[in-house]
Amino acid sequence: MGQILDKFQGKQWRKKQIRLITDKVFNRVKNQTGRANLSFEDLYIAVLLVYNDINKHLPGPHFDPPSKDQVRDMMKECDFNLDGEIDHEEFVKFIQKITADTFIVVSQGLLVTLVVAPTVAMATKRATEGVPGVGKVVQKLPNSIYASLVTLAIVWFQTSGQGLD
Repeated sequence: MGQILDKFQGKQWRKKQIRLITDKVFNRVKNQTGRANLSFEDLYIAVLLVYNDINKHLPGPHFDPPSKDQVRDMMKECDFNLDGEIDHEEFVKFIQKITADTFIVVSQGLLVTLVVAPTVAMATKRATEGVPGVGKVVQKLPNSIYASLVTLAIVWFQTSGQGLD
């Protein structure tokens, strides 16, 4: 079951989602400004847009964006060619660095789900065993399969409707 959930919610999935958000936001800001690179003001707007998308599309709590001072300091660290602007690859590294904590929180939320869901599943199984019609089906399912199905359903429910635009 861990391998199945890794496919649904593994590190690669989170990295892919962040990369999709990052590419979309960079291109959006670039198209609006008409410049290939982002100035500090453009970068701060892009960071706000990235956090807005993260809060919309990734499961877990709401994440507050960094302050302007934090963005300015991080920009100095990620401006590898020292031109005072951020190009696409610098922006990708910048966002990976600035959103590292969001991955930890999302992972913790998923871990809580994976621990709590089987317990809830077993409680609901016992509660539904006496229900006419449903009870016989529930009784025939082994506990491990029932808990796995309920856990997958909960994880799916948490992430459904969160595809990128």
